[in-house]
Amino acid sequence: MTAPTPAVILRHTTTFLEEALSNPDLRRRILSSARRSIPSASPASLRALSLLSDALDSSSPAASAAADKLLLSVSGRNPLSALLLALAHALRGWAVPAALALLDLFSLDPTLARHEIVPALFEALFLPHLLPVLHWFADQRSRVLSSASLRRGHPLPDKDEDDDERSVEVAAAMSLLSRMSGGQAGRLKDLERGYEEVIDANCRIYADYLKEVVEMGDGGRRIPAPPQLVLTRDSSDEGGSKEAAEEVMAQAGNAMRLRDGRYNPIWAEADQSLEFFSRQNSRTEVNNTNTQPVYPQRVSPELLVRLSSGDHRNDSEVNWVPDSGPTYSSDDDLEHTSSEIDSEEKNTNRNLLPINGYQCERHVQGSAQSSCHSSPQMVDSDNMLALSKQTPPKEFVCPITGNLFDDPVTLETGQTYERRAIQEWMDRGNSTCPITRQKLQNAHLPKTNYVLKRLIHSWLEDNPNSTPSRLENSPPENLRDLSMQQTSPSSMSAICHAPNDGSTSDLRLLISCLCTSEFLDESEKAVLQIEKFWRNTSSESEIISMISKPAVINGFVEILFNSVNLQVLKVTIFLLAELASKDRLVVQTLTRVDSDVKCMVALFKKGLVEAVVLIYLLSPPWESLLEMDMVNVLLMAIANNDDEPYEMCMNPKTASVLLLWKILREDSSDLSNIVHSITSDRTLERILLSLEADTVEERIAAVGILLKCMAEDGRCRKIIADKAQLAPVLESLSTVNDVDRFEIVRFLFELAKLNRRLSNEQLLRVIKGGGTFSMMHTLLVYLQTALMDQSPIVAGLLLQLDLLMEPRKMSVYREEALDALISCLRNEDFPSTQLKAAETILTLQGRFSSSGKPLARALLLKHAGIRKRYLALMEAEKTSRAHEGSEPNLEEEKAADEWERKMALALVSHEFGLLFEALSDGLKSRNLELSSACLVSATWLSHMLSILPDTGVRGAARVCLMKQFILILKSARHNDEKALSMLALRSFMHDQEGLLDLTHHIKDILKTLRELKKSSVLAYEMLKLLSEGHDSSIKDMWMYKELMQVDCSTNGEVLSIICFRNRIFSGHFDGMIKVWKGHEDLLHLIHEIHEHSKAVTSLAISQSGEKLYSGSLDKTVRVWAIHEGRISCTQIFDMKDIVRNLSVTDTIACFTSQGAGVKVLSWKGGSKNLNPSKNVRSLALVKGKLYSGCNDSSIQEIDLATEILTTIQSGKKKLLGKEHPIYGLQVCDGLLYSAGASVDGAAVKIWNTSDCSLIGSIQSTIEVRSMAISRELIYLGSKTGTLEIWSKEKQTAVGCLQIGSNCRIQCMDVDDDGEILVLGTSDGKIQKWWDTGRSVSPP
Repeated sequence: MTAPTPAVILRHTTTFLEEALSNPDLRRRILSSARRSIPSASPASLRALSLLSDALDSSSPAASAAADKLLLSVSGRNPLSALLLALAHALRGWAVPAALALLDLFSLDPTLARHEIVPALFEALFLPHLLPVLHWFADQRSRVLSSASLRRGHPLPDKDEDDDERSVEVAAAMSLLSRMSGGQAGRLKDLERGYEEVIDANCRIYADYLKEVVEMGDGGRRIPAPPQLVLTRDSSDEGGSKEAAEEVMAQAGNAMRLRDGRYNPIWAEADQSLEFFSRQNSRTEVNNTNTQPVYPQRVSPELLVRLSSGDHRNDSEVNWVPDSGPTYSSDDDLEHTSSEIDSEEKNTNRNLLPINGYQCERHVQGSAQSSCHSSPQMVDSDNMLALSKQTPPKEFVCPITGNLFDDPVTLETGQTYERRAIQEWMDRGNSTCPITRQKLQNAHLPKTNYVLKRLIHSWLEDNPNSTPSRLENSPPENLRDLSMQQTSPSSMSAICHAPNDGSTSDLRLLISCLCTSEFLDESEKAVLQIEKFWRNTSSESEIISMISKPAVINGFVEILFNSVNLQVLKVTIFLLAELASKDRLVVQTLTRVDSDVKCMVALFKKGLVEAVVLIYLLSPPWESLLEMDMVNVLLMAIANNDDEPYEMCMNPKTASVLLLWKILREDSSDLSNIVHSITSDRTLERILLSLEADTVEERIAAVGILLKCMAEDGRCRKIIADKAQLAPVLESLSTVNDVDRFEIVRFLFELAKLNRRLSNEQLLRVIKGGGTFSMMHTLLVYLQTALMDQSPIVAGLLLQLDLLMEPRKMSVYREEALDALISCLRNEDFPSTQLKAAETILTLQGRFSSSGKPLARALLLKHAGIRKRYLALMEAEKTSRAHEGSEPNLEEEKAADEWERKMALALVSHEFGLLFEALSDGLKSRNLELSSACLVSATWLSHMLSILPDTGVRGAARVCLMKQFILILKSARHNDEKALSMLALRSFMHDQEGLLDLTHHIKDILKTLRELKKSSVLAYEMLKLLSEGHDSSIKDMWMYKELMQVDCSTNGEVLSIICFRNRIFSGHFDGMIKVWKGHEDLLHLIHEIHEHSKAVTSLAISQSGEKLYSGSLDKTVRVWAIHEGRISCTQIFDMKDIVRNLSVTDTIACFTSQGAGVKVLSWKGGSKNLNPSKNVRSLALVKGKLYSGCNDSSIQEIDLATEILTTIQSGKKKLLGKEHPIYGLQVCDGLLYSAGASVDGAAVKIWNTSDCSLIGSIQSTIEVRSMAISRELIYLGSKTGTLEIWSKEKQTAVGCLQIGSNCRIQCMDVDDDGEILVLGTSDGKIQKWWDTGRSVSPP
């Protein structure tokens, strides 16, 4: 045998490890197998398993390195540590160490490695080396069985006594009914018992050899020869072992002549001749054709010939053989059951009678006087092998004809057949391999296998006394004629109607009928009789050994394909399910062909619910279940409760639940539709009943399905909580493995997210009091051994159960749960675990939507005054609750507030605010989900500090979190995050120390507070608190810097200016209109147009922002379309008079002219003059009300709809002296601001527009010529170039800017945010100023 190279070994080990790393299901299965192999895993191994799991989830090199280091420190080697080490090395890309660790499995526990963990690696690397061992044991077994046959007094007849033809027929007709002695049976059992021990010993030796080869590498060194095989268990018999090994190795050449060059135990079953009887054409009456097929056909009942017993002994036998002659088969039928050995005492005599060249056998039961019934027996071809003079190797025999190959051809499936036999098989319309039943891709047969043909020729030369049959042999004509004489009734019917006395011989007759009868009804009756045998037998193992052969299984499958009898189909499914549940080889036989599984699925879809049990036992992949569209029919089977199912090894409903969970666990592509189907009918209630099932497996499957339902549609949570019986699930906690235990804990944790606090607490009490053992203690023990990613959920549930009562000063459960949560939250090596811990803390607040989502974020935004998001969520909740027919009441709210108080107190009091440190670290994380969850949790707990009694924890929270909250407040992108930080900072302002700390950062937070002020009352309160008693600080809040100045003196004075969406429009004395780009610190001219012939006195923007209106001294109003910063004139209105102070809406335009009154023009035509008795100097048009400021200092309000005039301030008419006109009017937040000369010490007066009352004034001494108002400030421009800035709220001066010395400030405007101020002067300059107090750094 060729020694394997390091490259070959590494290729196989790497392939397996890559698949294990990429396939979670495979990884979970092999780790569970390794875990079960040791009584108790070391803490280091469990810790390494947790590290490895997180490394796979997060691709963290640190976690895999930690797992490596931890595993290498484990003191004692075991399969679990070796497997974990192999996976850890593979994750880090270390192929050689991973291979060595994986090969260690075969040294530590060879049986576990080759059967459960790495069977593929065993087959690829170990099995070729161990083939001689397998064949040596098979040869020893055959010798024991053959010697048993020869010593029981059945010597072969002398060839001289009969002619050649008769000797061949006698050998073919004899049946192996001899019995072994007690000593022979003991030797056989001892041989089988030592088989596994010898394989284990060779595996260990060969594993060490393979590790040595891997360590050598591909450096060119010569690879040593493989170690010698060990063939005995007794170490003292080394000499015998060596001799046996040499004998085996000498025969290895012949042993290696197997299909595909490899030994595969499946062919031991596949070579039986009965395998080919069962998959023929449909069971119809055989047509009489002249051409005899070359492969065995089912024997017609007419071939059973009854013979007289004149010159025979007391008992006689009738035997039938296939019409193609003697067959050579495998050794499977030699495995007779104990019942056959026990029947050795029966006095059975045989006599062989020649009939037309064939030997037929009759078996007469009962006394000599009783009537004899001919009983056809199934051919036991292994008896022929045992009795023939020289048995040819089975590799030389065609499995179809049973004869030596004459022209062998090897198909693509690895099977070899006689050319004429397989050609006839294919000519009959078959497109599959007769044995494997795999689809043949090539319709043309390959060339002759000359290697096999030469081997057969050599064997025939070495064995001249052999008696091989030739393919040309065919039944004699008279026997073939006899088979056609009778048509009906078939003598098989006598077998099917034979009384059932429970004997093994009767069962063999029924099996023969099932596999060979050409009539469907006879096979159906045989199935029903076999079922009776099964139910009435006292020796189940005996029947299993008889009906679990592939030929019999295929007979049952053909019943499923052809029968339409419901009872027969149910019985067949029952028998196959019973066999599949007890014998894995039956499962292999049934899954060898996809069409068999599809047939069972088709029966299931047609209403045969029992078929689902067999489908489950066959364990098809979940992908196949999806392809066959099994989901809907599974749901129907679960919901169906009409008929009592057939009594089987498993309830069909149980199998349906398990299969549905198998699909949902792996595939979520159509989860929403599946969950909708489950929750829309009674399927959910039926799944809830599975929580009370007898088997833990079904309970776990039901828990998994319900978890999926709650995750997809949380509204079903209430139904589950109301109807679920949790006691059986809680009982399962102490018996299931860690994976299933976590599923149960997660189910309970998710279930306790009801939108009713009282219902939640009632459910938690049920959980706490359920189970045989203390639920609290069970969770505590589990928490101490749980994996890292499982700990947050376990700790969250344990903490909720502990807080059902008023929190005690000390509780070991609470302390352990909080320690676990904080530990997970601070573990930066596992981001997924950190996120789970932060989300768990959010759920502890105790308020949920109807879908089970935490409401902490929405409620905190409500407290912060941002009600929009909260109201949207509550509107959805209102709809859901209306559908449920209930509303939250005062008792619910009280219970929710009490729970929130208890939980917050427990969290913040632990280790004097240790949780705040962990949350602060989480706020710094680059993981957006983690930082967002930590922000909500930290805000909630900080807000609760203002409600809870102060125990000194508030100061610890401020130290840990204040800087993080300030950073988020000034740099967060979303207003929600800013509002949450603002709410948290507000809680710190309850203390004088906290307020003082905030004033140190006032410039950092002021801008955001101003932004939030318009949507949050809380922001206004915070600004007020910060400004009280800190006037000097407030003045420093507004510090202006001139960003840009543009000289437009060539166009004359700047008479009008307006700022809109980063665009600045200016009107000039020469009739020019200019458009500027005002982004950041730029003031860039992008367009100018000169269509007015005289000065542009006023500009206005429409409400939509799509039009610009300009009024001019040229007595026109022009309408401009705004497009990408450019303007174009679309309309011109001739006003017949100069235009000043233009104010517009979508329907009218108002302006003043040289004469008295206010001109009102409708865009559709028509005009009128209002307030004709006054010389109006300024206008303000707001919501259908026109306010006019006059030269005599009077102010009027005119209702444009009714033209009713109301005087707000009376004027002072002066015959001599200077007038004091109102130069500016603006309406803001329901207040009217009027600006003019400071006659009585007030340059600006503030009026309430609702009742025209004076409510305030600004005591300035300048003569105001222009005014602009933002959300917080009032800007006043004087005729001397001075700009004063006043607080809008407190009417106090906060700043003063000197624009120029010899100019007037003609016009001003501010942007929407109030950060940018633009103004135009009488000397033709445009200036742009920026408020540095509103941002941390310049734009």
